Amino acid sequence: MPLSRKYLIFAVLAFGQFMALIDIQIVAASLNDIQAGLSAGPDEISWVQTAYLMAELVMIPFSAFLAQAMSTKWLFATSAALFTATSIACGLAWNIESMIAFRAIQGFVGGAMVPTVFAVGFTIFEGKQRALIPAILGMVSVLAPTLGPTVGGIITETIDWRWIFFINIAPGIAVTALAIWLVDIDRADTRMFGKIDWSHLVAMAVALAGLEYVLEEGPRHDWFGDPQIVMVAWIALVAFGLFLERSFYSKNPIVRLSPFRRPTFVFACVFNLVIGFGIYSSTYLLPVFLGRVRDFNSLQIGTTVFVVGGGQLIGTLIAASASQRVDRRITIAIGLLGFAGSLWMTSHISAEWGFGELLLPQFVRGLFVMLCIVSSVNMALTGFMGPELRSASGLFNLMRNLGGAIGIATVNTWLQDNSRIQASRFGEALGASGRSAQDGIADLARRFAAITPDPDHALLMAQAAIGRVVGRQALTVAFDDVFRLMALMFLAALVMVPFCGAPPPGAAPPPPDAH
Repeated sequence: MPLSRKYLIFAVLAFGQFMALIDIQIVAASLNDIQAGLSAGPDEISWVQTAYLMAELVMIPFSAFLAQAMSTKWLFATSAALFTATSIACGLAWNIESMIAFRAIQGFVGGAMVPTVFAVGFTIFEGKQRALIPAILGMVSVLAPTLGPTVGGIITETIDWRWIFFINIAPGIAVTALAIWLVDIDRADTRMFGKIDWSHLVAMAVALAGLEYVLEEGPRHDWFGDPQIVMVAWIALVAFGLFLERSFYSKNPIVRLSPFRRPTFVFACVFNLVIGFGIYSSTYLLPVFLGRVRDFNSLQIGTTVFVVGGGQLIGTLIAASASQRVDRRITIAIGLLGFAGSLWMTSHISAEWGFGELLLPQFVRGLFVMLCIVSSVNMALTGFMGPELRSASGLFNLMRNLGGAIGIATVNTWLQDNSRIQASRFGEALGASGRSAQDGIADLARRFAAITPDPDHALLMAQAAIGRVVGRQALTVAFDDVFRLMALMFLAALVMVPFCGAPPPGAAPPPPDAH
């Protein structure tokens, strides 16, 4: 196959992956507009993101089986076509229930595009060309979720929130047609459809969906203090046990776990879990801060967080060059330290921070995360071939998205707990200040008296104003605490670096028939 055709195939597949990944976060800056447009409640609107991520988690490991059964061409083309169709359905959603249902289907069908391109890149390229694959796909993997809020915010403010879904139609049709025309790298084995271990598939879906439900609802409902969350957690745990049993003993497992026999792959997956935690959590937190503390609209949020993309582009060039010249343990260590440093810089955030103050921390974060991504992709997928490569790609990508789901749930919990603690401390400080606090409220009430003749109403307005200021400052300090905790977590991840070296020369890959 000519090299130019290989690059064209890879470009089409990488763009499809970009579409699937950007749609995870494209709604992040527009949730308020979607909530108003669909008359949804505050507890319902978050499921517009969660339903997509939950379904995508299920498809990512399943895609290795489907690629073998359908062929890469027809799996990718079908995934792109259905992704386009469900994008239209999301844009036409008439209430929050229909939106959540369509987003779940969109995430499920689009999830097949994510790991497929990794496997194809490591299959059709060799030598120096293959060395570029981790850098390009690593950039797509982190740039797409980062750009999501920016693209969504611009579209929502300039056109309408429904167009964040309609925008997928033209590129989706193009990717579908080009995949059918260009991609011809393997043959389908349709006999596999008759051998599907349905109990394995259902167990995987229930385990992953149940875990995502617990992670999403836990911060809002006191985690295991809520009977429904406890019940779903037990169901997910039992399903996970069945999934493992089927993985080891089924004659035709849906997901092969044999890549975990290679220690470097295990460390790469753990490392990718941590990276997913950091990428998705930091991408989630800043729009929340800008919306709740600074009262930014979707366009302002999008243009503020856009800076990370510039750092990622430069970081990709550096990481691609370093991957062939520098020991991966050095690049990983530098990446972790730089990422932790960017989070530490953000941990000094104040209620007045905006684009200018967030510029450097975001740029540094984007720059250094690419050193981690490129090295982890190389560490995970080098040495695998055929069906084993597809399985490794699915499991590796699953870990990043799973890390993101865990990360968002964790930082939400930290944010809620710390904001309550800080609000209590501010209240205690105001109480301890005694007369001065009372005088301040009385002075503010006198100013409000110019608006309302009722002195009691003026006093209530003054107390409410003080309460808003205290709440805003408490939330800001809570953001500081969360970013500081994340920075410490990335410093702690340095303990994995010594185990991230290249495998010994001549190390044999796992047998292809193992499961």
